Amino acid sequence: MRAWNWVRTRSWVRTGAKSLGLIIPVSLALVTVEALMRAHLGEADQQGPTRFYARPLIVEPGMTIDRSTVENHLKRLGYNRSRSRRGVAIGEYRLSYNRWTIGRRAFRHNNWVDPGGTAVVHVGSGSRVTSLRDADDRSLRSVVLEPEPMGSVGGRSLEDRIPVDLSHVPHHLVDAILTIEDQRFFHHAGFDARRILGAAVANVRARGFVQGASTITQQLTKNLFLSAKRSPIRKLREAMMALALEARYDKETILQAYLNEIYLGQNGALAIHGVGSAASYYFGKDVSQLGLAEAALLAGIIRGPNLYSPYRHPEAARGRRDLVLQLMLDRGQISEDVFREAARSEPGLRRQPERSRSGRYFVDFVARQLVAEHGREVLDNGLAVFTTLDMRLQRAAEDAVQKGLERLESYYPRLTHGESPLQAALVALEPRTGQILAMVGGRDYGTTQFNRAVWALRQPGSSFKPIVALAALSQPRDVDSDAAFTLATTLEDRPLAVETPTGLWEPANYDNRFRGEITIRGALERSLNVPFARLGMEIGPQRIAGTAHRLGIQSQLHLVPSLALGSSEVTPLEMARAFGVFAAAGYRADLNTTIGVLDRSGDVLRRLTRTGEQAFAPAEVYLVTSALQGAVERGTGRGLRSMGFREPVAAKSGTTNDFRDAWFIGYTPSISLAVWVGFDDGRSIGLSGSNAALPIFARFLNDAVGRERGDEFAVPSGLEVVEVNQETGLLAGPGCRGEAEVFLQGTAPTTSCSRYWSPRRSYSSDRDRWYDRLVRPLIAELRRSLQRGGN
Repeated sequence: MRAWNWVRTRSWVRTGAKSLGLIIPVSLALVTVEALMRAHLGEADQQGPTRFYARPLIVEPGMTIDRSTVENHLKRLGYNRSRSRRGVAIGEYRLSYNRWTIGRRAFRHNNWVDPGGTAVVHVGSGSRVTSLRDADDRSLRSVVLEPEPMGSVGGRSLEDRIPVDLSHVPHHLVDAILTIEDQRFFHHAGFDARRILGAAVANVRARGFVQGASTITQQLTKNLFLSAKRSPIRKLREAMMALALEARYDKETILQAYLNEIYLGQNGALAIHGVGSAASYYFGKDVSQLGLAEAALLAGIIRGPNLYSPYRHPEAARGRRDLVLQLMLDRGQISEDVFREAARSEPGLRRQPERSRSGRYFVDFVARQLVAEHGREVLDNGLAVFTTLDMRLQRAAEDAVQKGLERLESYYPRLTHGESPLQAALVALEPRTGQILAMVGGRDYGTTQFNRAVWALRQPGSSFKPIVALAALSQPRDVDSDAAFTLATTLEDRPLAVETPTGLWEPANYDNRFRGEITIRGALERSLNVPFARLGMEIGPQRIAGTAHRLGIQSQLHLVPSLALGSSEVTPLEMARAFGVFAAAGYRADLNTTIGVLDRSGDVLRRLTRTGEQAFAPAEVYLVTSALQGAVERGTGRGLRSMGFREPVAAKSGTTNDFRDAWFIGYTPSISLAVWVGFDDGRSIGLSGSNAALPIFARFLNDAVGRERGDEFAVPSGLEVVEVNQETGLLAGPGCRGEAEVFLQGTAPTTSCSRYWSPRRSYSSDRDRWYDRLVRPLIAELRRSLQRGGN
């Protein structure tokens, strides 16, 4: 008996141990499921990644806008040209000579929706917008066309989703999905025994797996927590998790999570998840605007998004759509008339928008700024970031860099040798606002994500000379005007040797020639090193560095004599901003990368603020602009004109020692632009800035601005124009030819290079000035001739 009791005791122990061994993993599994459910079905899952958009195209009365600009924008977004005589549908456009009709699609950001609607743009002569009307002929103050998406950061990688609330999903879409996927969704507790039995019978009859029995809850758990591999163990885990999910959340929450999670196809490398993203991808609509036929098509492709893709397999997709409509009819959810109308309708698919990686360097740059301000988690909060990037200009910039580098490598095959490829960076900004319009950080984002436009510190070489010139020309006027630096001040272009702590410094010109005396203008236009080295030593490196910092350059500048020739490293973005101050008449705008940022609810977290300060007097910087215009017309930038650019422009080339870095930096009245070309490892490219960087600069401006003559740079007050002899820097006169030069008022020379000169006097009229400049010297010459004849 004892032996029997002992045996029974051991049996109980074994049984208890087995039960405990089962209870522990099950309990751990349930705890894990609970944690996963909280993570995936909570608030964070509904927010998703942060999306980045280019600046929207805004049309307002009075503005001038090119028709091709509007049409190209719409085409890139996947709008179709309307061919119907009845009107323009949503997602279509018609652009006639003086009337543009655009069926604007709704734009959704999570729970915030711009409803879109038809807009009619009336255009007058010169492409000037005269009025804006809506579909009911009501006046509009502006028309905002949806922005182009640039990508997303954070959230789940390689997934495209637009989370939506269940309240925004049409009832017929919910009915269609439940009809084809889970008719008893609101009546089971996570799995459906009746459906399981029916599927088992079907599979036995077919001698294979032909029909599934997963409920929507099971599909959701599989998508969130499990692999797609079919096996009995996975199905058991799926059922357990579904039961736990149903116990934790109500049906509406589960259904909403499913609608936002379900896989519905591919957009390139991005997986389309959720009905919000699918409605936009397939139909160019907000999910709330889907019709019955469109809803049935989406419901039908859930079973096999690639098998029933309406783009690749339109007949199969249409068959699935009609099956969903038939089931809805059989269940009494739609009438016979509604069924027939929906079955006859065409899918109305959106023309696929262009897919590109345009602006990815810029997206990373803006994302870094957001992380620096708010922390890494901000990118998982489902923000919508509307950037300052102009996608038309961005594409022009990327095209200019790509074709420019290809051209250089075809002309100079030696540039293709070595471990690292030839690189380039380009950044363009709007001078008055500081908004970055285009940014290219390298030739291929897929190969390297290092943004050379922002992070690459390189010597600017001669492109730094305009900053040195401004440091000299903006000297305080507390000295005699004759001692102040002007564009006519002469500098010595003769051999120079300077003792420095690191040895003897002997700057040389690019052609190793010397020209004697030359004006500051002449030295800047012809990019001569020795005269600028002397100028830098005279005003001092401290003043040069201070001027550079006032222009917005933040990199460390070494206070050495060679600073005047661009020996300290800076970034292309810094140089574009500094030259932007010249373009903005001395106003230094703070850099802007975003127009606005919306949170998940559509509330504005940040909006564009235009801040800055007047760093220099407009008249002072205009002197530099005048000289840099001369560099384009007569100096090292004259190749810009030979490449067809006719717009007023001021620019400067830059080349460093051993030809390691090639620059071309300049500005029009509306754009400041910097281009750098070189190798990451600092190898010599053997080319000057005018040869390597100028063609990229010119190609971009020709595409971005155009080739026609535009507005001139505004001439500020406080200036005077005087004819000056370029060799001596003195006033011109008879026997001493000169050219018009611009001066700050009161700083023009008072001494003439003419032997017929008399002291300057004030003139009450142009007639008096003409008399003194031309007639009086001729009379004096006549008198001398008569005296010589008498002797």
